Amino acid sequence: MSDEQKKFLKKIKLRKCLVVTWQILIVIGFFTLWEFLANKNIINTFVFSKPSEIIDTIISLINQNNLFNHIFTTLKEVIIAFVLGILLGFIIAIILYEVPILADIIDPFLTMINSLPKVALGPLIIIIAGANTKSIIVMALLINLIVSIISIYNGFLNIDENKIKLIKSFGATKGQILTKLVIPSSYKTIISSLKLNISMSLIGLS
Repeated sequence: MSDEQKKFLKKIKLRKCLVVTWQILIVIGFFTLWEFLANKNIINTFVFSKPSEIIDTIISLINQNNLFNHIFTTLKEVIIAFVLGILLGFIIAIILYEVPILADIIDPFLTMINSLPKVALGPLIIIIAGANTKSIIVMALLINLIVSIISIYNGFLNIDENKIKLIKSFGATKGQILTKLVIPSSYKTIISSLKLNISMSLIGLS
C-alpha cells in the first residue's frame, strides 16, 4: 500500500471518528440541556419529563421484571407494521406504475389521505378494532403505508426514460423492464422508504 493510499484511508477514518464524536457530543448536550431546563422549571416536566426520571422509570421496570416485556411487545408491533407497510407499499407502487391510468385516478386520493391527521383517527380505530394490539398495528400501518406507496412510486417514475427506451429497443417485456431496470435503479429510494417507514411505524405506535 502506497503512502498516498495510507493517507487517504487515514483521512476517511479520521472523518468517521470526527462524525461519531460530534454525534455523541450532540446527544450528551441534548440530554444535559433537557435535564437543566427541567430542573430550572423552564419546561413543564409533566409534559416533557426529564432524563433522570426516565432512568428511574427504566430501573423500576427492570426491578419489576417488566422492561423486556414492554420492549418485546413494542418491537413485535413495530416489526409487524413495518413489514406489512413496506410489502403492501411496494406491491401497490408496482401496480400503480404498471397501470398509469389507475395511478392517475388514485393520485389525488393518496394525496388527500396522506394529508389527513391520521393520529387523530386513533380513537375511531380503537372503537372499531378495540383497545388491543390489532388497533395499534392498524394505526401504525395507516401512518406508514401511504408514505411508502408515494415514495416508492415516485422513485419508479424518476427512472431515466432513455434507459427504458434503450431496454425496450432490445425487445424487453414489461416484466423485464420492471425487474431488470426500474426496481434495481430505485434501490436508493426503496432504502429511504424503509428508513422512513420504520420511523412512521414508531410514531403510529406512540
